Amino acid sequence: MNYVNYPKEEVRNLSFYLATEEYLALHYPEGEYFFMWQVQPSVIFGRNQLIENEVNVGYCKSQGIRMYRRKSGGGCVFSDWSNIMFSFITPSFNQSFVFEDYLNRVVRMLRKLGLDARFSGRNDILIGDLKVSGNAFYRVRDRSIVHGTMLFDTDVEVMVRAITPDNEKLVSKGIDSVRKRVTNLKDHLGLSIEEFKTFVRKEMCDGELTLTGADLHAIADIEKTYLSDEFIYGKNPNYSIVRKGYVAAGTVEARIELKNGIVKRMNLLGDYFLIGDQDEFLALFRDLPFTREAFGEALSAVDLGEYVMKLNATDFLEILFGQNGHMI
Repeated sequence: MNYVNYPKEEVRNLSFYLATEEYLALHYPEGEYFFMWQVQPSVIFGRNQLIENEVNVGYCKSQGIRMYRRKSGGGCVFSDWSNIMFSFITPSFNQSFVFEDYLNRVVRMLRKLGLDARFSGRNDILIGDLKVSGNAFYRVRDRSIVHGTMLFDTDVEVMVRAITPDNEKLVSKGIDSVRKRVTNLKDHLGLSIEEFKTFVRKEMCDGELTLTGADLHAIADIEKTYLSDEFIYGKNPNYSIVRKGYVAAGTVEARIELKNGIVKRMNLLGDYFLIGDQDEFLALFRDLPFTREAFGEALSAVDLGEYVMKLNATDFLEILFGQNGHMI
């Protein structure tokens, strides 16, 4: 696997690193690529999340914390200079294999440092019983991208305040809860952050490359797609019905606009991992009656797991229409 270097060290926006992943997946030869990055305090929320539900916008603006949407699914995270972000690009296309293969590589690397590391749940890495890394996955054409956090010495209170709606009781409870569930690597290692990064690079990669000036210009063009208000804030028209549930795929929220009981528009939100084209999937339900029978028939023609990781038709129908015909 090749480690990707920038031609010179400089402060870059989080969006530039996301654009770098996409550029490598679109334009570089087949192979595996890996790089690490750190940013000024920023929040990054999933492609299918509403910013107002996930981010304390007022707090972030007052503290100079930048806000970005990424093109992968999953939940909202906070990053700062004391949090290391990992990016992995691979030609492998099977989402379960990619996730497990990559995260287990990271686990093995951490274990070489004497840490009690393990892969847990959909996308977490734990030290003992405490979370130290969360990760997200998406596809770009015929490549897969996994990116995630590695908490080294992040300020938990700032993190919680940035990603919790503006309610002091919720913030206080959230800080206590997060401190009981997450950990920083600094508390388990005798290495500095730069020494740790050097170790990671040596263990994860056996080659390297340096991006060119032409690469950087092309990356900057891709970055523009991450910086538009439309992409960051999204279009959120009014909906007649909102249905929400938590299943193996994660949190799934459906917002449906109806006219005379017919679906005119539908959107999916949540921290699930998108595999296929969501617009193509949602088009299946346009102009259908909003009934379990009509939706069940539409779903019978597709493999839902090819659109949303670990989502099946039974779970999806129960979110929309309730179990055994009763609304949730």
